[in-house]
Amino acid sequence: MWGGRFAAQPADAMQAINASIDVDKRLWREDIEGSKAHADMLAAQRIITSEDNAAIQAGLDQIAAEIAEGTFPFSADLEDIHLNIEARLTERIGEAGKRLHTGRSRNDQVATDFKLWTMRASREAADGLRVLQHALVKRAEGGGEWIMPGFTHLQTAQPITLGHHLLAYVSMFERDRVRLIGGALEAAWECPLGSAALAGTSYPINREMTAKALGFHAPAANSLDAVGSRDFALAALSSLSIAATHLSRLAEEIVLWTSPQFAFATLSDAWSTGSSIMPQKRNPDAAELIRAKAARIGADFAALNAIVQKLPLAYAKDLQEDKALTFSAFDAFSLSVTAMIGMIETMRFNREAMRAAAARGYSTATDLADWLVRELKTPFREAHEITGKIVRRAEEMGVAELGLLPLSEYQAVDARITEAARALLTVEKSVESRDSYGGTAPQRVREQIERWKEMFA
Repeated sequence: MWGGRFAAQPADAMQAINASIDVDKRLWREDIEGSKAHADMLAAQRIITSEDNAAIQAGLDQIAAEIAEGTFPFSADLEDIHLNIEARLTERIGEAGKRLHTGRSRNDQVATDFKLWTMRASREAADGLRVLQHALVKRAEGGGEWIMPGFTHLQTAQPITLGHHLLAYVSMFERDRVRLIGGALEAAWECPLGSAALAGTSYPINREMTAKALGFHAPAANSLDAVGSRDFALAALSSLSIAATHLSRLAEEIVLWTSPQFAFATLSDAWSTGSSIMPQKRNPDAAELIRAKAARIGADFAALNAIVQKLPLAYAKDLQEDKALTFSAFDAFSLSVTAMIGMIETMRFNREAMRAAAARGYSTATDLADWLVRELKTPFREAHEITGKIVRRAEEMGVAELGLLPLSEYQAVDARITEAARALLTVEKSVESRDSYGGTAPQRVREQIERWKEMFA
């Protein structure tokens, strides 16, 4: 490609470090799409003839078919997907193939291809999250009234419903979808094509035409920025790493819930593994690997950020590493979402174990404090202190649930407490009472389920 300037071939190691075809061949659809739009524009501007354009369009379609069929001869000697396609095009159609690169550079070409790929991958990631949300809502609908412990600091806090817990992740993933569809895609709205190497081009090109043809909002306003920036990929990986963090949190809960110590749920055989020496084991490997992949996705974002942050304008070869990191992150995320959907759809929950755990740890203590405030007009801080003393009394007596503590023990702390208060201290009544908007009461959970189903329709 640059034989006119160099008399000798690059060293083997130089060729190896410089070639990117093994990674960026995934951009072939975007590269062909961009080249077809560029050729149409060149012909419309009379920079190339209509005959050349017709030959280019037909040749690119033939190359697309070759790649799809697996017969395309990828070559590391041609470095990247752009040169591989261009060389093959010239083989097929002759001189017209050499005219395709008029008015553009690999710098704006790769930025355009990579933006198109990242935009599509972000939409697909958001679509995957929507499928996961459907699965979570369906399970929430089936277990909307099943009681389980709610935790803070991983200590029993208050009783909640399983449906309420699962819907928390539906809300998280909805914000993730908004970030992926909104933030990540908005960062990619300008089309780099036509920026050429860094300074634009002297050919009378029509950048609005190519931007519209490729689905961008407008051509990039500054050619230096267009070829030298990767904030669209950073935005996508940032959004992806946050979503992966939410997947990891749910995965961590699955690991806990399926342990014998919790026994809240059991994974299906399809989403469990065994042990080579311990025949009783049912390991949540998929959930554990989702946690690890979330760390890798975050590392891919951090690595790309570290690459970009030290680069002066405009293009530098460091940016060749951007695609491997981005492809890796999206691949890991897609696999993680698929595994999470499988686990959620097939996991069996243990209603009795969850209810029993919710009753332990004096989870209804706040309900007693609320009764003191509501019925006796006790200041909350005083009610908190009274309840704390009663909890300590139950602990000392070895009584596991406040509702099982004799009324006389309540009244030994505060004589005003009646049987009506003690009768409220069941996990069922506690859950039913949390009926503020967004609360865990079954009727509120049902409302939220219907809201999500309407949104999905």
